[in-house]
Amino acid sequence: MTELLTQGAVWGVLLTGGAFALGTVLQKKTGQVWCNPLLLATLFILLFLRLCEIPYPEYKASAGPVSYLLLPATVSLAVPLYEQWEALRKNAAAILSGIAAGVVVSLAAILALAWVFHLDRASAVSLLPKSVTTAIGVDVSGELGGIPALTTAVIILTGIFGNLSAQAVCKLFRITDAVAKGVGIGSASHAIGTSRALEMGPVEGAMSGLSIAVAGILTALLCPLAVNLLP
Repeated sequence: MTELLTQGAVWGVLLTGGAFALGTVLQKKTGQVWCNPLLLATLFILLFLRLCEIPYPEYKASAGPVSYLLLPATVSLAVPLYEQWEALRKNAAAILSGIAAGVVVSLAAILALAWVFHLDRASAVSLLPKSVTTAIGVDVSGELGGIPALTTAVIILTGIFGNLSAQAVCKLFRITDAVAKGVGIGSASHAIGTSRALEMGPVEGAMSGLSIAVAGILTALLCPLAVNLLP
């Protein structure tokens, strides 16, 4: 059975697409926030690989074309940003300050965890770029001596958590301004969180998309400095 499934060159692409489609259907049927398509798709794929005893490297190689879409998908977030250019122009200083604050707090939190839990250097470096898109975070981690695979996993988990909790956090802290919501979500949970921001509104989505790019650049610049502060 396993050999039959893995004979095709793009079976991983079909499995990924099918798992995400199933997750989307379940979310629409249940209407529950925790039924996030990405989270459910991840669980479905892990279960499928486990039951069929398919090594992860084989799935990764077959699903490779999906990864090629990551950069174009991220760049496409410039479209809603262009549509909300006026809001960006009027709030430029506040937006950039908010993104910078988000990046600094994210890095400071990892530094604090590294000191408190005595994390080894490689693990701590891998966690530093947790809140930026995978395309940037993995490269930053690898260049600074981190573990790219761990960085990828942490980035995905951070995004999923941000996606699931974004609306609840905004409600809890009474954040009602659309620009503030978008900046917070994009700075904390990159593209996966931005998908939730786009559902919340066009301004939220545009500001979140901008935050991905700016937060990625700032993280790449500040991570080398943060590494010097690790225990």
